[in-house]
Amino acid sequence: MSGARVLVTGASGFLGGHVVRDLDAHGHEVFAAGRNAPALAAVADEEHRIRGDLRSLASAELSVDAVIHCAALSTPWGPWRAFQEANVEGTARVVEFARRNGVRRIVHVSSPSVYAAPRDHLLIREEEVDTDNRLNGYIRSKIAAEALLQEARRTGQISELVILRPRGLIGVGDPSLIPRLLDVHRRVGIPLFDGGENLIDVTAVENVATALRLALDAGDPAGGVYNITNDDPRSFRALLTTLLELLGETPRMRPMNRRAAWALATALEAICRVTPGRPEPPLTRYTLSTIAYSQTLDISRAEAELGYRPHVSLDGALARVAAHLRAAA
Repeated sequence: MSGARVLVTGASGFLGGHVVRDLDAHGHEVFAAGRNAPALAAVADEEHRIRGDLRSLASAELSVDAVIHCAALSTPWGPWRAFQEANVEGTARVVEFARRNGVRRIVHVSSPSVYAAPRDHLLIREEEVDTDNRLNGYIRSKIAAEALLQEARRTGQISELVILRPRGLIGVGDPSLIPRLLDVHRRVGIPLFDGGENLIDVTAVENVATALRLALDAGDPAGGVYNITNDDPRSFRALLTTLLELLGETPRMRPMNRRAAWALATALEAICRVTPGRPEPPLTRYTLSTIAYSQTLDISRAEAELGYRPHVSLDGALARVAAHLRAAA
């Protein structure tokens, strides 16, 4: 799809902004949709900005060849209704936009959180999903959104569909992963399980943007699903130590027992569910499933069918993030 007209949802977010810039640099005409006006203005001119939420997008008139759907509510805690509206109903509105405007392909950003479980699991393949996973509302909503899209393609509401599951995005502007880790590190110290030797997969955001661009042309259009990582798993301890040393900070690690931590997280979630305002617990079962166990993804399908290979190294991505954070401090 050379020189395609592409709509990017969530373009005012971390991943979406990188996707817009990558597509623009490779000769595509990009329309940036999102709610944050200043962030949209930073990635697109006025003619190519669509300000608003997915509800307004459903009725929009715009001729494009493809939609890259990045918009989502991504957080480990929150009410189901919020996840349903943003991630399930929001995806349904993207389908409606595509149907009404004759869009050829939807490239959907899903999440490897759908694999989350309290166990070690290496080289997870795309089909290894428990569709009944109810660890949190985010996981449940991403499973539902994928199912909605697959049904829309099967029934002819959309012509082509490709789904990507990028793992642990890091990069300049990351609002979630590294800031959360640094906050815990500075407040109480990072919890380590089994000495922190559990393997973690993360991905430079630039590599995810590349994979999404490749998916405009490549991949199985009948709902192909692809894992995306940097293909460079590191132990949790090594990953954190590298980042903290780049930041000039002394690592603060706290050994913890997984079984005790799981019981604590379960209790904290139960308390927070009945607390007014339902505040996010300081520790959740989902967070434990990602930092207390070895979980890596098999990306061989993306390599073979998308032609994907990471071009930004993990060390390079960490160095960029650290330099940015030090300059901003």
